[in-house]
Amino acid sequence: MTENNLTIAIDGPASSGKSTVAKKIAGDLNLIYVDTGAMYRALTYQALKSNVNIKDENALMKLLQDTDITLRKAGEGQAVYVNEVEVTNDIRQNNVTNTVSIVAAHPRVRTEMVVRQQKLAENTGVVMDGRDIGTVVLPKSDVKIFLVASVMERAERRHKENISKGIFSDLDQLKKDIAERDYKDSTRETSPLKQADDAIRIDTTTLSIEQVVDKVKQLIISRSK
Repeated sequence: MTENNLTIAIDGPASSGKSTVAKKIAGDLNLIYVDTGAMYRALTYQALKSNVNIKDENALMKLLQDTDITLRKAGEGQAVYVNEVEVTNDIRQNNVTNTVSIVAAHPRVRTEMVVRQQKLAENTGVVMDGRDIGTVVLPKSDVKIFLVASVMERAERRHKENISKGIFSDLDQLKKDIAERDYKDSTRETSPLKQADDAIRIDTTTLSIEQVVDKVKQLIISRSK
């Protein structure tokens, strides 16, 4: 295992810090960053835009087969394109956030997404974040991290993020939404959110992003020896 071909899986519930930590780790180690949640958001966005019933798996699968979802490096993060149109900010709007769990719960949708995600990690070093990376997408990852934080802490993080992006935000509603999202993600039949047996659990509630990144780097170093 060398640094430039590492596969690092970072899982956890909504707003636990996965994407921010994954982006920093990928940048510092010169690895490819893949936000798998953005792929489900992209499909959700396209379904809402196209008036496709997000509860209809057959309709969603037809849409997915006709939808090219591309992730491209942009600064320290990742830009998301649907059929060559950038939707990076659009997929973070509340209507997508509040319905993506429904889309992500469809078994056939997840199967297709996993195939696409695994292709992104072929023959390259990658930091991939999501909810089933260590358990389903990249089960043989060199390093597996599972980030958690209290519902209150995660709601406050999302609230600040929304405000900074000019998105309407209600803290109390966010707490309810995040708790509901946790339940849906952890109880869905296909690829539920759960910690891989060999993943390291890190509670980020009282930690800064820099502290979490440092902890993850130390784990990577220890596994690389």
